[in-house]
Amino acid sequence: MHHGKYTFVVSFLLVPVGIYGLFVVSPYLQAIYISLTDWTGLTGGQTFVGLANYARLLDDEQFLIALRNNGILVVVVPAVTVLLGLFLASMLNVGRRGRSGVEGVRGSAVYRVVYFFPMVLSVAIIGVLFKYVFAPTQAGGILNGLLRAVGLDGWAQPWLGDPDFAFWIVLLVMIWSFVGFYVVLFSAAMQSIPKEIYEAALLDGAGRFMTFRQVTLPLVWDTVQVGWVYLAIQAMDAFALVHIMLGIGGGPSRSGDVLGLALYRSAFNSYRFGYASAIGVVLLLLTLVVAAVFMRVARRERVELS
Repeated sequence: MHHGKYTFVVSFLLVPVGIYGLFVVSPYLQAIYISLTDWTGLTGGQTFVGLANYARLLDDEQFLIALRNNGILVVVVPAVTVLLGLFLASMLNVGRRGRSGVEGVRGSAVYRVVYFFPMVLSVAIIGVLFKYVFAPTQAGGILNGLLRAVGLDGWAQPWLGDPDFAFWIVLLVMIWSFVGFYVVLFSAAMQSIPKEIYEAALLDGAGRFMTFRQVTLPLVWDTVQVGWVYLAIQAMDAFALVHIMLGIGGGPSRSGDVLGLALYRSAFNSYRFGYASAIGVVLLLLTLVVAAVFMRVARRERVELS
């Protein structure tokens, strides 16, 4: 009986597991092998060089800059986005005490649509839009044009043309594009919390901050944890936005370079597919480590409503 059951299960799993291994696991294994070669991507021959590509990464100053920028993104973007998302979601759902009890601010439904709007736009549209907003030239720089129009010429900056500003502007644009989704996500989690709990907290004399820390945050923590990990993975994959806003070089002096862009440049500009695959493997390992660390750090006892 058991033998027949296992045969039945295996027969159903064999095809999907095989397809998964062929189209998901196999490319990873091929990338790892290519990272151990000196392949140009244009010829059939692949010269095995072992860990030489990985050793070269440690001496590549531009790779280290890209690695540093990815590190900043994976720390700052999730932290700021989650904090803004929680604050705005709490204002939209439990921001004031009305006649019917604790409720959101007036016009909360409209605010949700406004906050979520950036998610409707593709990364390409967002990148092109803000590239023109922060363009360093007077003709294309919308922000500089507005500053000069109101007499604030001294505030005009090269923005994306300045190594001190370029990377941080991209970081702010990433936060702006992500925060709306997490406002809606956290709002959905907060709406499942019974309003009677908030009423009881208010009757006990708890202030807004205490109510948020002792009531709201513990009850939506599972959602926050998932959002935090997903944000960290999104922050690691900043290739598209950086490429569109700063170009393939990573901006002035390559100050805004990230690992995804360094990989692309090595593969399709320099035709060093082995070296690019080594960068890709490092990016994969970092993403797995970051996800595991975030899950471990954010782990806490689950609070359930009775």
